[in-house]
Amino acid sequence: MAEETIFSKIIRQEIPAKLLYQDELVSAFRDIHPQAPTHILIVPNKVIPTVNDVTTEDEVALGRLFTVARKLATEEGIDESGYRLVVNCNRDGGQEVFHLHMHLLGGKRIGRLVQADA
Repeated sequence: MAEETIFSKIIRQEIPAKLLYQDELVSAFRDIHPQAPTHILIVPNKVIPTVNDVTTEDEVALGRLFTVARKLATEEGIDESGYRLVVNCNRDGGQEVFHLHMHLLGGKRIGRLVQADA
């Protein structure tokens, strides 16, 4: 079994956080360090440490991340103006919590994904 994460505790409501969405597969809540006016984390309820740990058994839950992102973007009023979905993998990819999660970012124009080296 994968290690316990802070996201697991939020999913089980052991740590206070307002859940914006929760079902049997995924949960969603606001990032505590938002990088945009809308910054929501959408997380599989099952601990999957990184994208490298995904199996075919996870396909339904990972697909649900996208349908929940669409639903939340509509609820946040950013579906028409646009938003970005980001999944980081491992340290060089910017992953800080080792429980796979999708960032839903919007509410302003989002800059380039990767800055060119100077």
